[in-house]
Amino acid sequence: MSELNPSRERAIGFSFEFFPPKTPEAEAGWWRAVQALTAYEPEFVSVTYGAGATSRAPTFAAVKRLLDETPLVTASHLTVVKATKAEVDEVVHSFRNAGVKRFVALRGDAPGGVGAAYQPHPGGYENGAALVAGLKAIDDFDISVSAYPEKHPESADRAADIAMLKAKADNGADRALTQFFFENDTFEDYLGDVRRAGIEIPVVPGIMPVQNIRQLRNFAGRCGAIIPDWMARRFEGYEDDATAHFEIAADLAAEQVLDLQKRGLTEFHFYTMNRSKLMEAVFERLGIGPRIAGGVAGAELRSPAV
Repeated sequence: MSELNPSRERAIGFSFEFFPPKTPEAEAGWWRAVQALTAYEPEFVSVTYGAGATSRAPTFAAVKRLLDETPLVTASHLTVVKATKAEVDEVVHSFRNAGVKRFVALRGDAPGGVGAAYQPHPGGYENGAALVAGLKAIDDFDISVSAYPEKHPESADRAADIAMLKAKADNGADRALTQFFFENDTFEDYLGDVRRAGIEIPVVPGIMPVQNIRQLRNFAGRCGAIIPDWMARRFEGYEDDATAHFEIAADLAAEQVLDLQKRGLTEFHFYTMNRSKLMEAVFERLGIGPRIAGGVAGAELRSPAV
C-alpha cells in the first residue's frame, strides 16, 4: 500500500510503538488498536523485537501485515543479542526484502535478563553503535536509536550514555527515541548535555501514557525510569477506579507533551502498549483529531493467520 502523506500542518509530529502479538486473541486487539491509531496518520510506527528466532517471527509477521495492509510507514526494532553478525545481517536482508526501509537499532537486553552482565555474542555486533554501522553498510536505511534521559541502568553515568549516543550518531543514526520519563526538567538537562557533546540528530521524547500505575512501578524500576512522587500522588486513591485512573493518565500525558512543546519540542514518540483508547484521549486533550474518518480505509479486521 502507498505510504501516508502527513504533510498537512499540525502542532506536533508523532510516532507510535507497538509490540508484536503472540496469540490470535492478542492479534485481534492489536489490530483494532492499529486501525484506530492509523487514522491519526503518524509519521511512522515501530514494532518491538525479541532475541532469538522464535521471538523474531512475531515481529516479522506484524511488520509484514502493517506494510501489506495499512499505509503506515513502518520500522522494525532490531537487536544484536544471541546472534552473530551474519545472522543479524540475514535478518536485515529478510526485512528489507519484505519492504522495510526503517529500523530502530538497539543492543538489546542481556540474555540473562535485566540486571545480568551483558557480553557481546561471539562474532556479533558488540553494541547499538556497531549495529548502526552494520545497517548502513547494507543499505541507506532510516535508523532510529535509543537514548536515556535518566541513564541506562547499566551505564556508569550520563557521560557514558551520551558517549554511546554520539557513537550511534557518528555511525549514521537519523534520530534518537528516548526511554519514557516523567520529569521534563530531567529531559531538558539531558538534551543540553547531548547538544554540548556535539550530537545534532533529533532527540525525540518517549511518552508513556500510564495504562496501569501498579504495573508501571515495576516496569519503570527495571528500565531505570523514575516515577516522581508528585505523579504517584495524582493516582492515590484511584488505583482501583478504572474511569478516574484513565482520566488522570490522559491528563498527565497531555500535560507532559504541552510542557515539552513550550520548551521547543515538536516531535514525540508514544508507547501505545497496543491500546488505542488512552492515546485517543490524550490526543483529544491536545486538540489532535483523526485524519481518516472511521479508521483505516480498506483495512478490515480479519481472523489472524495460524
